[in-house]
Amino acid sequence: MDWQTHGVKIVPAGDLDPNTPQTPGMTRAAAITHARTGASKLWAGTVKVQPSAKTGPHHHGDLETVLYIIRGRVRMRWGDHLEFSGEAAPGDFIYVPPYVPHQEINALADEPCEAVVVRSGQEPIVVNLDIESPEPSRMDPGAVPFHPKA
Repeated sequence: MDWQTHGVKIVPAGDLDPNTPQTPGMTRAAAITHARTGASKLWAGTVKVQPSAKTGPHHHGDLETVLYIIRGRVRMRWGDHLEFSGEAAPGDFIYVPPYVPHQEINALADEPCEAVVVRSGQEPIVVNLDIESPEPSRMDPGAVPFHPKA
């Protein structure tokens, strides 16, 4: 086997690819994909939610998702009406099962929330949902949303 060509791949932090499906309120960047590394069963990248911002409700189809919180504090809401919630801090992991409607909220007003995300497949499935969030908005009335709805 030619391990130099088919062995370990290192993806430098500055080489992440933002050309991946997005959800309002969150910026995703891909690191480990089939096209970039030859991975066939995993997708990995980063997500960033700006201070006081929240994502639009969404799910990832039949993919399992794991988030590892690096910086900040994330509040997750999930369920058919986003009626359940919990918070995670740096060093915490979050598991999101397939098809679970969810929303990420930056629980801090003064710093971004950053996480590593790993999914169980290569398809860039992001299904944005039209669900009203019970999460109150903390943004200033004149502020522009991080990713306004199109």
